[in-house]
Amino acid sequence: MATSRNMINPSFYVLFMLLHYWLQLAASSLVNRLPGFQGPLPFHFETGYIGVGESEDVQLFYYFVKSERNATEDPLVFWLTGGPGCSGFSGLVFEIGPLNFKVVEYNGSLPTLVYNPYSWTKVSSIIFMDLPVGTGYSYGRTARAFHSSDYLSVSHADEFLRRWLKDHPEFISNPLYVGGDSYSGLTVPAIGKHISDANEAGSTPPINLKGALVGNPSTDSTVDYNSRVPYAHRVGLISDELYQLLKNSCGNNYFNPDPSNTECTKNVMKYYQCTFAINPVHILEPICGFASPRPEQMLNKRRSLYRDYVHLDQILPTIGCRNYAYLLCKYWMDDKNVRKALDIREGSIGQWLRCNYGISYETNIQSSTEYHAYLGKKGYRILVYSGDHDMTVPYVGTQEWIRSLNYSIVDDWRPWWLNYQIAGYTRTYSNRLTFATLKVTEGIYSLPLFSFPVIISGPSGFCREQVTPLQSTRDLRLWPCTQGGYLRSLFNYVFSASTQTLESEYRFRDIIGNS
Repeated sequence: MATSRNMINPSFYVLFMLLHYWLQLAASSLVNRLPGFQGPLPFHFETGYIGVGESEDVQLFYYFVKSERNATEDPLVFWLTGGPGCSGFSGLVFEIGPLNFKVVEYNGSLPTLVYNPYSWTKVSSIIFMDLPVGTGYSYGRTARAFHSSDYLSVSHADEFLRRWLKDHPEFISNPLYVGGDSYSGLTVPAIGKHISDANEAGSTPPINLKGALVGNPSTDSTVDYNSRVPYAHRVGLISDELYQLLKNSCGNNYFNPDPSNTECTKNVMKYYQCTFAINPVHILEPICGFASPRPEQMLNKRRSLYRDYVHLDQILPTIGCRNYAYLLCKYWMDDKNVRKALDIREGSIGQWLRCNYGISYETNIQSSTEYHAYLGKKGYRILVYSGDHDMTVPYVGTQEWIRSLNYSIVDDWRPWWLNYQIAGYTRTYSNRLTFATLKVTEGIYSLPLFSFPVIISGPSGFCREQVTPLQSTRDLRLWPCTQGGYLRSLFNYVFSASTQTLESEYRFRDIIGNS
């Protein structure tokens, strides 16, 4: 008969299994190779899950790329992609990350990934998030856990970051910036405030928050949507006469007019007739089909920042369309070897969607202007940037809500330069807020796609490529080399610890000097 010394204590066995389960949930995976990419990845790439919320029933998936320059000192960027419901992988391969899909006609084989030399990871480490729950590979362990909202996303983001930093203590001292585009313009500033408040309340580990950056950001639904009409007039999509009729009949309330105001309704319909076939995310690009079926709730303007007033036949995009790359992404993610390489938990989700607009989500932040004001008072740096061909969240509305903050102007409206050409315009305000536009021409993707190369100083003024988190295009080689070969960029201004102003940066005389 076996003695008690030879028997496993049941309580110890339960404890061991719980510990093993916890370690499994907390574990991350280092990814050295990806299907479709030739050879080993030339950067540090990690994926993983972190549990947040009640009983950690919300399992948030992330992609992490370490800075390719100096990960010990470079900023850490926490990046959210539009939506709500758009995967962080979209940011990694279509926006600011080190990978792109090679856009060729699909032939049934696995799409090819290529290295993007203009990634923000050249100068910063980036966490690409699948947030909120139900986005990408993030999932809930209970039905209740699958419901989320703006406020819950904000809370989960803070909880995620503190748990992630506990697992990655080497990044606790790095300056952290919260960033995102499109719909994330509502949640990013709120996340910044939540982090700041939690730091002051003693939450650990402390997060070294330095600021936020938002691109073509949804900020105030009323301002954003109503700004489309004056924007359409500025770029010649509607006539002077129609614009005047709209102003006179609608009183600057174009998207929620009084139903009894028949004159306004009639003029708004005329506006739709002029603009319904314009691609709102880039007015110079063709309107294309969708890379995946889009549910009817996509037509709800509070849930969609891509198409809230036109419903096209659900056809697949052609190779000449931006959405074709999204289709390649879908094919790639559907491959079982890809999920294995990313270490996706089996059975955690079914079909992967780049943007899941069917999530259970409550939009309860109607305006993030108050959060911008809070961050400004606290002294955090803010970069707000807009592509000038985006009619979804036009720069017109962005300027309007910035004016409502009543900041004084430190450096007034002026151009900034690339390759001896005006690349956009910038204005710097008090409270450390910088606004910038990006001039986008035909055939070039607008923000927030693709990063532009800039010049960093080298020996004897020799200029070598580097990259900045203010994006333009990978299709043009734009080289801003200032006097003496010194790096001059909005990124360096916003992310620098220095408090010096942009007084002489980007001025034409600097660029054509003795560089």
